[in-house]
Amino acid sequence: MALDYRKCAEEISAKIGGGSNVISAAHCATRLRLVIADNSKIDKKALENVEGVKGMFESNGQLQLIIGTGTVNKVYDEFLAVTGVSAATKDDVKKAAASQMPLWKRILKTPGDIFVPILPAIVASGLMMGLVEALAKAIPSFAASGWFGFLDLVANTAFALLPVLVAISAARVFGGNVFLGAVIGLMMVHPGLMNAWTVTPTNQPAVWNLGFLKISQVGYQGHVIPVILAVLLMCKIEKWLHKVVPEMIDLFVTPLCTVLATAFATFVVIGPIFSVLENWVLAGATWLVTSTGGIGALIMGAIYPFTVVMGLHHMYNVIEAGMLSSATLGINIWMPIATAANFAQFGACLAVAIKCKNAKLKSVALPSSLSASLGITEPAIFGVNFRFMKPFIAGVCGGAAGALFGSLVRFTTSVDVYNTAGVMVYAKGTRVPLGATTYGVTGIPGLLAINNIPLYCILLAISAGIAFAVTSVIWKEEKEEAPAEQPKAEAKVEAPATVVIKCKNGVVKQPVKGKIVKREDIPDGTFASGVLGDGVGIVPEEGLVVAPFDGTVSSVAESKHAVGFESNGMELLIHVGVDTVNMNGEGFNCLVKEGDKVKAGQPVIRFDIAKIKAAGYNETVAVLLTNSEDLEEVVCG
Repeated sequence: MALDYRKCAEEISAKIGGGSNVISAAHCATRLRLVIADNSKIDKKALENVEGVKGMFESNGQLQLIIGTGTVNKVYDEFLAVTGVSAATKDDVKKAAASQMPLWKRILKTPGDIFVPILPAIVASGLMMGLVEALAKAIPSFAASGWFGFLDLVANTAFALLPVLVAISAARVFGGNVFLGAVIGLMMVHPGLMNAWTVTPTNQPAVWNLGFLKISQVGYQGHVIPVILAVLLMCKIEKWLHKVVPEMIDLFVTPLCTVLATAFATFVVIGPIFSVLENWVLAGATWLVTSTGGIGALIMGAIYPFTVVMGLHHMYNVIEAGMLSSATLGINIWMPIATAANFAQFGACLAVAIKCKNAKLKSVALPSSLSASLGITEPAIFGVNFRFMKPFIAGVCGGAAGALFGSLVRFTTSVDVYNTAGVMVYAKGTRVPLGATTYGVTGIPGLLAINNIPLYCILLAISAGIAFAVTSVIWKEEKEEAPAEQPKAEAKVEAPATVVIKCKNGVVKQPVKGKIVKREDIPDGTFASGVLGDGVGIVPEEGLVVAPFDGTVSSVAESKHAVGFESNGMELLIHVGVDTVNMNGEGFNCLVKEGDKVKAGQPVIRFDIAKIKAAGYNETVAVLLTNSEDLEEVVCG
């Protein structure tokens, strides 16, 4: 059954305290991202049980609900309509929560914020490179054709001009003019500069002699850290100039001074220093994967899922981009580590889906595991594995083992291997590590980008297999309470005596035996907020609802858990349990139908409290005067 997007949005709004408790709302590919004013108003348990929500987590004021690709955008549109909150970008939401984050976390998240928007371009280019190379291997004549040259150019464009894409995205993240950011990126790969990939000990770039300054005429192809820092400086300068330059000349003075100052700083300080530091980072990552006997890769395969939980996993894109453009590596050997970690979470989640008996958990775990197999692990991690922890740890074990295998295997290449700049890094017949032609792709789609499909398939099998086996052994589903027998019908039911609501039109007597609680204490945001009218909640002692007055049945829910009544201008709703509509009538027996006349004390609904609890729902009965705003002298409790 298709998800009811409106209902999902309404339930989310109710469980977070309504639209007035939302500061900002946006969404990404899989998640609804909210900045909440008062986190104490969030009903976390109820949120996890909302149909359509596959998982949730909080991080420094930002509430992220895992909904899924292709669905989150539709729920988001309905959420805006339901709450009245204005649409915001993902960046707006991040900025609203960023001030609460520790500095170290903000620094680590920045590369991810920059690289995520450009991933589609990188993925498309990388997959095309893999397909073009595969065709060239399979059809030797294709490599010499015009088609190969054309498609190779198309595939390489994003990587050849990567600094431009990074600069535009960085300017957006840092709050600067994206077109000025593009100018900085273009400047760093200007065709008038010597291409960085062609620099050798015997082929050195010329130098501009500016008197007190000497600037090397070399570009920054393949580099990202110098570009990010240059654009960060550019944004700082631009913002400062906007404040101090008179508005009359701001349009001319600010862009001119911003670009000129940034250019000098980039080519004199930022570029020369940080390109070297970036090379050191790349060398360190390469050493970790290739020169530690697999130990480094094993550790990273285990750590990777934790960085996903913290939202920091996109920081690895900097390393992967550097590996692809490296004149000594030329392939992304970090991708097998990420794949091992992600595919292991798939195996763990699949084990939960197969082993569990709970229908709701199974309905979440199975599609989440399939999503993880395609490289989108958030639904599996947050909706299932991390929630129960043992499957998550099993995934960590599988990811570590798969990453170890991926770092140790080598194979003999049957063709020459080139990096993204077209520089040959491995000659035909040499031993090559397992790697990919792009980044941002893992799991099954990675088959299109990997340089050795059989070894990659073995890595997938090891990662998912170990995680599946460990989960099957260490994780056990919590046993549900045995449902109690349906209570036998009473020979005689006494009319209720306690008045729970009174107004000028009449009184509403207690329809269920149990403890009376204030409307605000009903564990459902919609009921508690009073949106559906004033009233009370009752924690039931037995599973029987009786008519609270003489009147007429105005409505009966299809799922038999709620009944509406009318009497002397009063409109009353009795709703058994919270979110029990999801039980589809199981455990409920409605004894009346719409239009029936009832007498006070007449049985109208029998329900099984044990079944409600076993299904994971709260049994509190809401008794609400839905037209209380139109009535006079309403008193509840």
